[in-house]
Amino acid sequence: MRGVRRRRVASSFSAESAERIIVALDGMPPDQALAFSTQVEGLRWVKVGLELFVQAGPDVVDKLRDQGLRVFLDLKFHDIPATMAGACRRAAALGAELITVHACAGSEALQVAQAAAMEGAQSAGLATPTLLAVTVLTSWEEQQLQRELAISQDVAERVSAFAKLSAAAGIGGCVCSPLEAAAMRAQHPEPFALVTPGIRPKGAAVGDQARVMGPAEAIAAGASQLVIGRPITKAENPSAAFAACCDELSLGSCLSRF
Repeated sequence: MRGVRRRRVASSFSAESAERIIVALDGMPPDQALAFSTQVEGLRWVKVGLELFVQAGPDVVDKLRDQGLRVFLDLKFHDIPATMAGACRRAAALGAELITVHACAGSEALQVAQAAAMEGAQSAGLATPTLLAVTVLTSWEEQQLQRELAISQDVAERVSAFAKLSAAAGIGGCVCSPLEAAAMRAQHPEPFALVTPGIRPKGAAVGDQARVMGPAEAIAAGASQLVIGRPITKAENPSAAFAACCDELSLGSCLSRF
């Protein structure tokens, strides 16, 4: 198995807090994303989404891992069971450690995706990745959800139902809004992972996220890891912005054992 160089973590914040934060490399061309990821001191995790993956292809995962980074591959697979299984098998073999699938694909698709991810990782001599089921995208507002999708459940009920479906299918965690993290954690104790986008440090613009929360608040609510994009990637000093998010977690004394 190929070794991965471990990054030095800046002394101003703990390695534990750095492991909690996944920086989303969204909106960058491949060369810029790869350059950016080398410049943030102490960075441990990055998220590769659809836009970057379509531009750069699977090689971007390999290149990021060569930098000593851990990769969250956020492609939100949603298809028939056989296709989801094939996609997860290949994603796991790339070395992605977190992989998203849509919970609304159903229990059969989730089960075969999980089994295929295990097979793919084993075939490459890698540890089994954690599959994360997407519940309700954080861009959805409740009235919009009901109006456009004709769903009578409120967002919290919908998230809870998808999480239960996913856990029963053997999926290792969910993506959810930080506003649902406390209720989700009460229903699904660790090691079930709760990865929360929609994180906005104090003073940051909300942007296109409708359900947001600060970093320390989200961890205190039960989130396992936080996805943060523009507040770090668009900052004048990304390393300082990343460090500030890590410091908020450390100073808040709210980190449980990772």
